[in-house]
Amino acid sequence: MVARSTKFRSEVGPALAVRGVTVLGATGSIGASTIDLIKRRPERFRVEALSANRNAQKLARLARELGARYAAIGDADAYRELKDALAGSGIEAGAGEGALIEAAERPAEWVMAAISGAIGLKPTLAAVARGATIALANKECLVCAGGFFMRAVAAARANILPVDSEHNAIFQALTAGRREEVRRVILTASGGPFRTWSLEAMRRATPDQAMQHPNWSMGRKITIDSATLMNKGLELIEAHHLFALTPAELEVLVHPQSIVHGLVEYRDGSVVAQLGAPDMRIPIAHCLGWPERIDGPAPRLDLAKIANLNFEQPDLDRFPALGLAQQVLETGGAAPTVLNAANEVAVGCFLAGKLEFTAIASLAAATLDAAARRGVTHEPLNAEEALAVDHIARSLAHDLLPEIAVKAS
Repeated sequence: MVARSTKFRSEVGPALAVRGVTVLGATGSIGASTIDLIKRRPERFRVEALSANRNAQKLARLARELGARYAAIGDADAYRELKDALAGSGIEAGAGEGALIEAAERPAEWVMAAISGAIGLKPTLAAVARGATIALANKECLVCAGGFFMRAVAAARANILPVDSEHNAIFQALTAGRREEVRRVILTASGGPFRTWSLEAMRRATPDQAMQHPNWSMGRKITIDSATLMNKGLELIEAHHLFALTPAELEVLVHPQSIVHGLVEYRDGSVVAQLGAPDMRIPIAHCLGWPERIDGPAPRLDLAKIANLNFEQPDLDRFPALGLAQQVLETGGAAPTVLNAANEVAVGCFLAGKLEFTAIASLAAATLDAAARRGVTHEPLNAEEALAVDHIARSLAHDLLPEIAVKAS
C-alpha cells in the first residue's frame, strides 16, 4: 500500500501555509507542469531546489524565476555554464550525481521525483531517507527497485504520492474502502496511435507516426511506450508495489478517450473510478496540495459533450509488450529491472531507425531470456544492485540487437 502517515497534515497546518518544494527533473514535461502550478500560487510554495539533466540555461532561468535556493545539473560538463548563468543571483549550484542527491536532501517537505531513468533512483531514495513527501513520477524506482524502495519508504515513514494519472486515480479511488475489501484494480490505456492498426501496418510504422499520441503530450520515450503498451505493463508493476496488489488483482482496459484513468472494484460489487481531462496538471495538483486540494487550471470535464466512453480488452497479439510485462510481474526477482533496461535500449534503437516498431517487444523478450540464462534472476536489494542489473541488461540488449533486427526485417 502507498506509505503514508498523518504527520504531514499537522506539519503543514492551515491550507494556505507555505510549503517548501523541490522539483527533480524541472525541465521535463512533468517538471514543466509542476512549475506551472507553482507559479500560479507563489504565496503557497517556496522552491528549495531544482534539477535538470543537461539544459543549464533553462535550469538557471527557472531557478531565478522561482527564487530557488539550489540548482543541480546532472551533466558535470554543464557545471560552468550553470554557474555563469546564475552569477549574481545568490543561488547555489552543483553538478553530477552528488549534486542531484544534495538537491533531494535539501529541507523541502515535498519533492517532485521526475528525473527520467535510472539516474533518478538514488536522489529519490535520498528524499525518502529523510521522511519527505515524494510525488513519484520516476518509474525506475518501482520497476527496477520496487521491493527495497517500498521497504525504505516504510522504514523512513515517508509519504509516496503517485503522479502517474492511472496510479493517482487508483490512489484516490482506494479511499472509498479498506484494502481487504478490494477485489480488483483496473488501469486504463488509451491504446495509443496504433490501437486500430493491423500488425503488418504497425511493422512499417515510423517514429513520427508512433509519436502521434491521440490524447497526451509527453516525452519521446514514454510516448513510444504508450504506442507499444509497454507503458501500461510497467504501470502494472508499479501498481503492484505501490498498493501491495497481487498480479491477479490487476487488470488493464483500453479506453480510447483517456477520461477514466483508473477503477477499483470492491467486494460488494461497487466500482469506484476517477475521471478527469487528459491533463497531467490534474494528478500533479492532487499531489502538490495533498492532503488538501488546490485549484487547478486543467479543462473542466464535460461528459455531455464527450457523450460516449468506450472500453475494450487489450489485444496481446498486436501489443505483446503488455503480455510480456504481465509475465515479468509474475516472475518477479530481477526480471522487471531487466525488462525496463532492455525496453529503453529497444525504444532508443527504434527512434534511431535501427529497429522496427514491432521488434521493440522482441528485443526486450530476447534480453529477458538471455539474462535468465546468465543467472541474472535475484531481486536487487539496494540501488547499487539495481543499477548493476540495469547495466548488464543494457549490454545484453545491445549485443542482441543485430540478430533481432535481422529477424524482424
